[in-house]
Amino acid sequence: MTLISLVKTLNLTVRCCKEKLDCNVTGGYIGDLLSDVIANSDKGNVWITRQSHQNIVAVAELKEHAGIILVRGREPEEETLEKAVKAGIPILSTALPGFEVAGRIYELIKR
Repeated sequence: MTLISLVKTLNLTVRCCKEKLDCNVTGGYIGDLLSDVIANSDKGNVWITRQSHQNIVAVAELKEHAGIILVRGREPEEETLEKAVKAGIPILSTALPGFEVAGRIYELIKR
């Protein structure tokens, strides 16, 4: 499954790095504690979080995530977007809660 497929299927809003949406999504990880995400997420995951500060980009870049999905209507801070563009990490957003986003992604990947 590609990130662009998730964007279309879940009606996600692309906040930056539209040109990077063709990457493969291998799974997902939901969490707001940065150290937990570093310890437990995997390369190719899409990270689902409410965090919107610039440190999320550093974690996603370190872990080689496919992208970041901000949930519950959270919007990335300006510094976060600038850092994401430089790093090439797509940031997406949705009004949906994280639990629902994770469940939908799980079902899509499972198919």
